[in-house]
Amino acid sequence: MKMIKMLSSLALAVLLLGACATTAVQPGMSREEVLAHYGKPSRVVPLGTGSRLQYSGQPAGQSAVMVDLDAAGKVLTVRQALQASEFAKVESGKWTREDVEREFGRPASVDRVGSWSGDVMTYRWLDHNLQDMLFWVYLDGRNVVQRTGQGMEIPIRLNDNN
Repeated sequence: MKMIKMLSSLALAVLLLGACATTAVQPGMSREEVLAHYGKPSRVVPLGTGSRLQYSGQPAGQSAVMVDLDAAGKVLTVRQALQASEFAKVESGKWTREDVEREFGRPASVDRVGSWSGDVMTYRWLDHNLQDMLFWVYLDGRNVVQRTGQGMEIPIRLNDNN
């Protein structure tokens, strides 16, 4: 039964990834074309030379597409933000909560833990092996990133006897 569920999940992921590849937003498209394709963004972030349309699936989803527009409203870049290569860009001691949210969107959750004095931002993502993952950003009291971490997301299943 577990194998069938795993194969079904894998087939769905491949199908969704294939659909995204054939209908992707491309550089040079207009803001209106992006809105027609993706709909209303979860957040619009002003950038120095334009704006960023954030399409985040958080808290339940595992993707966050960032569409950067120039001052004229034309697409400059499109990227999936929730991936290891993007997380590696976070600089402890330099980035702030604002920087993290600008680059990755709002987190799935913001929590407090006994072993840390500040907030811990959590992002859900899917790695290249289709493994459910979590990325954590540890902030100090001034909302400056002090460290990051990642690990596998282990689903909690009630009454799972297997």
